[in-house]
Amino acid sequence: MARSKNAEREAKIARDRLRRFQAKQGVHDLQVKRRKRDNLFAIIGAAAVLALAAVTQVVYFSTGPGAPRPEPSSSTTPDATKGVNIGDVPDPVSAEDRIWTGTLELNDVNLGIELDGTVAPQAVASFVKDAQDGYFIDKTCHRLTTGNTHLIQCGSVDGKGSSDPNYRFGPIENAPTDNLYPAGTIALARVSGAAYTQGHQFFIMLEDGGLPSDAAGGYTIFGKVTSGLDQLEAEIGSKGTKDGSTDGQPLVPTTITSVTIQ
Repeated sequence: MARSKNAEREAKIARDRLRRFQAKQGVHDLQVKRRKRDNLFAIIGAAAVLALAAVTQVVYFSTGPGAPRPEPSSSTTPDATKGVNIGDVPDPVSAEDRIWTGTLELNDVNLGIELDGTVAPQAVASFVKDAQDGYFIDKTCHRLTTGNTHLIQCGSVDGKGSSDPNYRFGPIENAPTDNLYPAGTIALARVSGAAYTQGHQFFIMLEDGGLPSDAAGGYTIFGKVTSGLDQLEAEIGSKGTKDGSTDGQPLVPTTITSVTIQ
């Protein structure tokens, strides 16, 4: 009888041990599952953070404040009039299919210039008309680039890079097929990707450089500096920008003081 009771107690103890073991094993299995789930969530969360960071970086460098400044361009946004001249744009015939000569004075730097009406008649007609109308006098050169492309840009309506909303034209003329612009090149600025946004603004290449074409093509080359470029570089271009960046307002305030064309 005593042996029977002892056997029952031992069996009960064994069953209790088994239940405790099974309970502990169940807790262990649950903890393992939770750890796996938590690790999975952590991986998914990390991937989401990395994806968000990548998207943010793309947006920042393509459309946000980190976006590179465009190549020579005025600031007016193209509108539905693309392909149509706006304002009192002169007939390209007035360029007379000839070479025009003259001077362009920036501060006290006198530049000899030639304008080629045989290859860019619309651009030359516009520049000559602006010169004859006195448009350029006291207009500033608001932009200087000193990086891989070294140029100075002038002629904005407000001195800050804005174009004249009442005056713009096309098409692009005499753009180089190799995207190379020699030192001394005088070319028209425009809105990126829009041919019919050329106007009063022009830029002068201070060194040989490349400007990539965009959806509209290249930039209209309508003239060149024939003398004084070295002085322009020494007195203005080499001084850099006001904020020390590679693309900004010239450190030396620069104004168009005289233009003569004949």
